[in-house]
Formats: sequence, structure tokens, C-alpha cells
Amino acid sequence: MAQHGSGTTGTGASTTPLSFELYPPRTDAAAMALGRTIDRLVQVDPAFISVTFGAGGSSRDRSLTVLRYILDHTDVEPMAHLTCVGSSHAEANELVRRFLDAGIRSFLALRGDPPAGADPDAPLGDLATAAELVQLIHRVQQEREPFRQVDVPGTPGAARIRARASSTRVAVAAFPNGHPRSRDLSQDVDILLAKQVAGANLAITQLFWVADDYLGFVERARAAGVTMPILPGIMPTTSPARLARLTELTGVEPPAEFSIALEIEPDATGQTDIGIAFAARLAADVLAGGAPGLHLYTYNRHEAVLDVVDRLGLVPKTTNERNVDRR
Repeated sequence: MAQHGSGTTGTGASTTPLSFELYPPRTDAAAMALGRTIDRLVQVDPAFISVTFGAGGSSRDRSLTVLRYILDHTDVEPMAHLTCVGSSHAEANELVRRFLDAGIRSFLALRGDPPAGADPDAPLGDLATAAELVQLIHRVQQEREPFRQVDVPGTPGAARIRARASSTRVAVAAFPNGHPRSRDLSQDVDILLAKQVAGANLAITQLFWVADDYLGFVERARAAGVTMPILPGIMPTTSPARLARLTELTGVEPPAEFSIALEIEPDATGQTDIGIAFAARLAADVLAGGAPGLHLYTYNRHEAVLDVVDRLGLVPKTTNERNVDRR
């Protein structure tokens, strides 16, 4: 296993916002392990932890269970993923209300992928785009928490709109290397701007392997009028099989030197160190280029992402002390 603190890139940015992505467990044993992972992730004080979910009802229930665990047992903001796939307007309204009723105030609105074998151009449901889903989330919250007027102290007969008790964070996806269905990168920027106009206030990128791909995308987005933060999504990838699977799923080719290094390293521990070192360098490069934080995809494991955080010098001192106590 990689040694904590070795090969550190040393950004020195101890206040860099961090966030993590999890997926709902499929078994009771996996649920127990995920609880331990969440407990370790919250030690680095992330801004939020997002939880994916599928189109099926049981998957949604498991997602809500994880979100509630984060809400009830930590001080970290849970973020619920929502997609357009397979939902009518009524079903989407009910689902958003269910999350809001549970206390969830952060969402990641995604168009989602069509079911395997389905026509990629066929409608996914009543909601056709992530921008429409963003609008629906805000509309549902407004219906649950309508604007009310309150008197202005010292001014008889005057009233003002009461501030809402809580705001809703609605994040969306961004694609530094282009969405597979986009004609070019300019279309991806236009779509991201449309999501912002619809009410999105945060973007999280899908995978990229080269810092300039992210930084160039942000530059183009800013030139087009996108002002919301664009978080780089980084996934420590520590085996050749997983890297090949990610390439198949995303269509984004990793640098040849990285894939070759993983492939020729015979030892799993060595592969882990290679993957963590690569992710840490990538994270350091985007932070140096002005990234507003880091969003780390976890595979439901805390070890690799926390090693990346540690190498960047972003682990609070109290966290390092707790880790030493456990050894």
C-alpha cells in the first residue's frame, strides 16, 4: 500500500474544497463497509458527498438510505443524483419531494443514459434534458417553501419577501472531452450554459486524464458566459482492468504512459501506487490552474482517494493524528 505522505505534490492549499461520490451498496455486507468508508471520508471535512442511483425503485431506496445515513450521522451535506431516465413529470416531482422531505438540499441533475439496447435518440421520459430537471427541482422546492411576505420593522404598511430558510444546490455534469452524443466541444459548452440559465449553480466534470483538457474547457465555458464553479472530477484508477473498463464506458483514452505503466507493473501494490501518484499529479495540476476544488470518485473505497488527498497536503492535521493512532 502506498505510504502516506510519500511523493507529495505539496499544493499547500489546506482549504481546498473536497467532495466525494459514492454508489448505493447492493448487499448488507457492502452497506456495512460503506458506512465505515463514509466515516473515514468525513474526517477530511468534505463540502458534500454525492450518491448515485439507478432508474429502478430498489436502487433509489438504497440511495436514499445512504443519503439519510450521511445526513443523520455526519455534518457533511449529502447530494442526491437524479436522472431523466424513465420518469414521468409526476414521478420526478414525487421523487424530488421525497428527497426534500428527507432533508436533502443538494442535487446532481443528469440526463442519464438510455437502457442497454435502447435507441439513444429515443425519449428517456417526460424530461428530455438535464436543464429541464434542474428547473423541476427548483420548482418543487418553491412549491414546498412558497415565498411569503413579512413586515418591514419601523415602516408601517411596508412588506418584503421573507428569505428562504434554506437554498438548494443543483449541480450538473460537464464534459471536458465532449459528450459522446455532442457534435463538438462548443455544443457541450452551449449545453452547460443552458443548464446554468435553467438554475444550475455548480458543475462537476466527468472523467478526464489530462489537466489541459479540463483547464481548456473551463476557459471556453467562461468565454461563453458560464460563471458557476466547475469542479474537476478525478478518479484514482489503480488497475489495468478498471482503466480499460473506464475507457470503454467513457470513450476517453488515458495517456499511453499511464496505461502502459499500469499494464507492465506485475504487483497490485505497485499498480495502486502508480494510480494514486497519477491522480495526485493530475489534481495538483488542475488546482494550480485555478480549479475551485476537487471531486473524487471513490469506487466506494476510502483508501485511494484519501491517499490522493494526503499526497496533496490537504488532510487536516487532526486527521493525520487519528490515522497514526490507528496504526
